[in-house]
Amino acid sequence: MLNYAALSKKPSIFKNFSGLEVCEFDALNLNIEERYPAYEQKRLLRTDRKRRVGAGHPFNLSLKNRVLMLLLYYHLYVSSTLLGYVVDLNQSNVLKDIRKIEPLVSQVLPLPKKQQKKVERLQTLDEVEAMFPGFKAFLDATEQESPRPKNKKKRKTHYSGKKKRHTVKTQMTVNENGLIIHKTTHVKGSMHDYALYKRCHPHLQDNVRLGLDLGYSGIKKDYPNLNCMLPFKRKSPGRGKRGLKAAELLPE
Repeated sequence: MLNYAALSKKPSIFKNFSGLEVCEFDALNLNIEERYPAYEQKRLLRTDRKRRVGAGHPFNLSLKNRVLMLLLYYHLYVSSTLLGYVVDLNQSNVLKDIRKIEPLVSQVLPLPKKQQKKVERLQTLDEVEAMFPGFKAFLDATEQESPRPKNKKKRKTHYSGKKKRHTVKTQMTVNENGLIIHKTTHVKGSMHDYALYKRCHPHLQDNVRLGLDLGYSGIKKDYPNLNCMLPFKRKSPGRGKRGLKAAELLPE
């Protein structure tokens, strides 16, 4: 089982897994522990809560290990199934624990949702360049394997022909340094990347150029004011023309 006690004994591996030094994590966790009682009380006393306070199963992991699990999820971006196996927790509880603690961690750590709010408030060129070195951003969607759904309809919608398994898809936007500035919620794995972009995408400044792959072909037509860059690739001569090579691209 992977936890703080075991991982903190190997500082170099701790940083590779979580993105933080052990001392940095300890300082972060201390800050979170100070805020946790008030945060948990507010969560339990919310008006839409269906159960009385005290009902439900207690957390299997300590607060420190739940924070570490969230960092592993964001930094390594592994599937919840694999993460559950590593931390000895049910896959569904992994996502529930992350969802419950994410708003608290975002108060003291730059998670994607918090970064997107900063991006929306950027005004001067210096502020934009500090967030987007070279005035560049990059966007793409990624798939994570998920357990086979029990619902027959969901088994069909969440089956990815590309991965040949059931998956969920997430779209992420990063700057040139790799900092995640925007992340969508999970959607069914069969959804096309561009369809997900149309459903949810970051709003960037006009002087920030967004790099995309050819999965977003047609975006320049649908979003003419978007400052984006698509790659140029050689076009295949088509079926029935065996032996013919695609024409070379011009230098420009």
